[in-house]
Amino acid sequence: MPHDDPDHPHSLLPPDPALRVKALETILTQKGLIDPAALDVIIDTYQHRIGPKNGAQVVARAWSDPAFRAALLDDATAAVSEMGFFGRQGEHIVAVENTPEVHNMVVCTLCSCYPWPLLGVPPAWYKSDAYRARAVREPRKLLSEFGVTLSEGTSVRVWDSTAEVRYLVVPMRPEGTEGLSPEALAELVSRDAMIGTGVAVAP
Repeated sequence: MPHDDPDHPHSLLPPDPALRVKALETILTQKGLIDPAALDVIIDTYQHRIGPKNGAQVVARAWSDPAFRAALLDDATAAVSEMGFFGRQGEHIVAVENTPEVHNMVVCTLCSCYPWPLLGVPPAWYKSDAYRARAVREPRKLLSEFGVTLSEGTSVRVWDSTAEVRYLVVPMRPEGTEGLSPEALAELVSRDAMIGTGVAVAP
């Protein structure tokens, strides 16, 4: 392989993707094309202020408000926009609901299309070649490696996210959560549960 040959030009590239990103950022900064401070603000916004918290609020409301749940499953873009969650990478959202019979899982087989306004920055594994290939080829085995063990009676449905449509998985509501407020319910919803590679946690 070229990357194993120390004399090959590609061997000079940093092996770690993070180093490549840093090198690119340095070059663009030196050319005056980007402002590192502005990048930091954008990253902080998606990682900490948005992150998966918006999506968790949507799921919690769907669990506790039957009318909203119906609206979300009918037209997720309009439903989440009503809550103030919209923008780039979130123009067309489809919500899919997990049930005892069907477990939904999202992948972007071509690149890394992802609903940023709801889930924040996509995790590195979501963008990896291995995840993108195995999610389609062996989803049940892949899910087990994420700690999700499904019964034989539960089928797995894999949704391919694209530039036109992005998906939000509504995980099943855990037992014993009756009477919890939407805020408390949202704490049970992880990013992975809304991708389909996890489940909501019990209180």
